[in-house]
Amino acid sequence: MFLINKEGMKMKFENKVVVLTGGVKGIGRCIKETFEKQGAHVCIIDVLDNDYFVGSIGNKEDLICFTNKVIKDYGHVDYIINNAKPIFKGIDSCSYEEFNEALQVGVTGPFMLVKLLKDYLNEDACVINISSTRDRMSQPQSESYSAAKGGLSALTHALAVSLSKKARVNSISPGWIDTENKEYQGSDVNQHLVKRVGKVDDIAHLVLFLCSEEAGFIIGENICVDGGMTKLMIYHNDYGWKLGDEDYE
Repeated sequence: MFLINKEGMKMKFENKVVVLTGGVKGIGRCIKETFEKQGAHVCIIDVLDNDYFVGSIGNKEDLICFTNKVIKDYGHVDYIINNAKPIFKGIDSCSYEEFNEALQVGVTGPFMLVKLLKDYLNEDACVINISSTRDRMSQPQSESYSAAKGGLSALTHALAVSLSKKARVNSISPGWIDTENKEYQGSDVNQHLVKRVGKVDDIAHLVLFLCSEEAGFIIGENICVDGGMTKLMIYHNDYGWKLGDEDYE
């Protein structure tokens, strides 16, 4: 039996407890609001000001305090969504300390969060890691972010095996997602097979689907959501694609 919210929608996630990292802006905010519309309690940790817990998942003490608060408030967890964004710097500018910070936020923190909460996971629990298409492809000067996302994608299938009796673990790899409600035209949209840039709703809706019983046979997967960008084969002078010599000077 489902409850119905004021918009007339079935509330599949009524009273479910969601732990969400990076829930103040962008994709994280949309995930939070979408779960709340379905009746869930969303506990967020973010370095930005929020109404639940301000802290960094790259900091062990913050994680311990945060998870202690969640358990004190609710006693169990249904879903863990690892969405916090690691620093984005390349080999020319990224220091040793900054690179380690990216891995702490992007890999170590998600690992530790799940470790601290695994004994409190409810039946039919799920862990969803928000990775990136940069776990498999790159632009120059993106090493810290790409390494962190690659590690998170690998962590996903490892956790899926280790926690198979406790939770389903999957990851989502977004491509270009507009987090500022901008209008895009021309090549920005036409380079995507679906002829548009991604929206935060595209990711939030998939998160909720993966947490639902309808996705009960999906585990250990990394689902790419990029409008087809990683499927389009590109060669210079084929099908209208051009690469100027200056791009490699």
